[in-house]
Amino acid sequence: MSEQYGFGNPEVIEEELDILIIGGGMAACGAAFEIQRWAEGTGLKVKLVDKAAMSRSGAVAMGLSAINTYMGENDPADYVRYVRSDLMGIVREDLVYDVGRHVDDSVHNFEEWGLPVWKQPGDEGKPLRDGGKPVRSGKWQIMINGESYKWIVAEAAKKALGQDRIQERVFIVRLVTDKNDPNRVAGAAGFSVREHKLYIYRFKCCLLVCGGAVNVFRPRSVGEGTGRAWYPVWNAGSTYAMAAECGAELTMMENRFVPARFKDGYGPVGAWFLLFKAKVANGMGEDYGTLRGAELKDAKRFGKYGQGVPGTCLRNHLMLNEMKEGRGPIIMDTVTAMKNLAAKMTPKEVKHLEAEAWEDFLDMTISQCGIWAGENIEPDKQPSEIMPTEPYLLGSHAGCAGIWVSGPTDLPGTPKEWSWGYNRMTTVKGLFTAGDGVGASGHKFSSGSFTEGRIAAKAMVKFALDNKDWKPEMLRSKDELVEEVYRPVKNFLQHKDYTTAIDVNPHYITPKMLQFRLQKIMDEYVAGVATWYQTNAKMLEMAEKKLVMIREDAQKMRAKDLHELLRAWENYHRILAAEAHMRHIQYRQETRYPGYYYRTDYNYIDDENWKCFVNSRYDRDTGAWELKKVPHKQLIKD
Repeated sequence: MSEQYGFGNPEVIEEELDILIIGGGMAACGAAFEIQRWAEGTGLKVKLVDKAAMSRSGAVAMGLSAINTYMGENDPADYVRYVRSDLMGIVREDLVYDVGRHVDDSVHNFEEWGLPVWKQPGDEGKPLRDGGKPVRSGKWQIMINGESYKWIVAEAAKKALGQDRIQERVFIVRLVTDKNDPNRVAGAAGFSVREHKLYIYRFKCCLLVCGGAVNVFRPRSVGEGTGRAWYPVWNAGSTYAMAAECGAELTMMENRFVPARFKDGYGPVGAWFLLFKAKVANGMGEDYGTLRGAELKDAKRFGKYGQGVPGTCLRNHLMLNEMKEGRGPIIMDTVTAMKNLAAKMTPKEVKHLEAEAWEDFLDMTISQCGIWAGENIEPDKQPSEIMPTEPYLLGSHAGCAGIWVSGPTDLPGTPKEWSWGYNRMTTVKGLFTAGDGVGASGHKFSSGSFTEGRIAAKAMVKFALDNKDWKPEMLRSKDELVEEVYRPVKNFLQHKDYTTAIDVNPHYITPKMLQFRLQKIMDEYVAGVATWYQTNAKMLEMAEKKLVMIREDAQKMRAKDLHELLRAWENYHRILAAEAHMRHIQYRQETRYPGYYYRTDYNYIDDENWKCFVNSRYDRDTGAWELKKVPHKQLIKD
């Protein structure tokens, strides 16, 4: 290989483990914190590998202003009802309840490790674990000063697992099944994003927790704003793609989350709605939710889901209608909200309130503060525009895309086929997931993802001990893995001299250009912002052809340096996650999530035929997908 661009043949490092944790976000930190409690004294060899640095890795990297899942005085059964209602009736209630009954212990730990939690007057200084009452911004949400939230949690995870068991800046890109059992994971391969080293790990089991998928759709932020998104841009669908290529069953990949956020900066609106009691209006200043909310009572279109408190997607639906019918823009009345709150305050308290309004963004979306400052907006003097973003694929927020996993065994009425021995194990032996990876059970958020990592860690130790004498034999050889992982490098070095401009070449495509192509396909055919989140069978048929073609074209991506190699592999993963999403929407002949997407040829909720899970399997050898309905069962009464 040429040395001109810093490439030599990569050094290959092979390692034998018992348990590998892939990722560094909240779920990975939960597993790292919990696993030694169960593995201590067993002789099991555990390692965590993250493509970034744990202190600022994952969705919580920039910080948060609230913990969105904390039971406190609430019943986990009510939490299940809330999640089920917001996700239009279809969730794995066993998995949701399992998070709800364990999550508070995790939050108590966060506070003990140093996370500042807002307390009600009189309870300042009293820990949550001792009955301290938090300031709630909603029934399930508590306010925090969370700029260093991830840093605090990661430090605790690193201390628990031990720095010698953590390897940062290594991007795992491929799982490998066992030579003797095609339905069993045996190893993984990846590369350093700092040095020319390729890593191959063999193990008894692993936890795949690399987050959801961002930049699958063309974002609203273009030009100078390119790269800005609501969810972290390094979440490239790796969880879904690697699991699918390993043969794992996916579930509810038709679901996506389209958050309503402050326009251009993607600033959060939750605290403004729930804590500051701000209201939204159309461009004429009308409260469109009150004026036109009756539309949601149309049982033929929305079933029973518009009868009570509308879910997140239905609130989006009303907003989109206003804009499509020419009554935009949508404005959040921060001025009146601040005025009402300040009416009974002293000047000192008003200043504190204003500081909290800014801190809501400084804790988690600094870019929104930049936009406010750049546009001379003071929230107590001028309202701000909000807008639905581009879609995101995830399983931990107000979405439920992901992988079909085994659940707990102690909840009455749970179907036997929902559990196959080890909590949070996928349909592939030894392959576990948590957080965004677990499908059909959203609204875990940061605390729930950490908790799910803990649940999976305990189960993985049991699995590894139950299989202590089993030796992994990977289906693919070291040479095959080196060839595959470094293919984009080879593409570049073989063809770079064919043209005088290295970015323009008939033999390869840059990762950046391929990503633009993918985003255009998804945006225009699979219900992105270009079509007001609308699609139909014929558009999806076009998308299918284009996605199959781009999967082939992706083999021609180039990498002129390690950064481009990382981007190339993120795109491989995005393409497969995107195709799974498209095929699930194609299969489900209804509009289950109005406001997130619309099948205009089946523009209604059809509980009679489609109140079920949609699951899929991908055949890596043939590129074919199999989809099926899986019966839904309600465990917690209405």
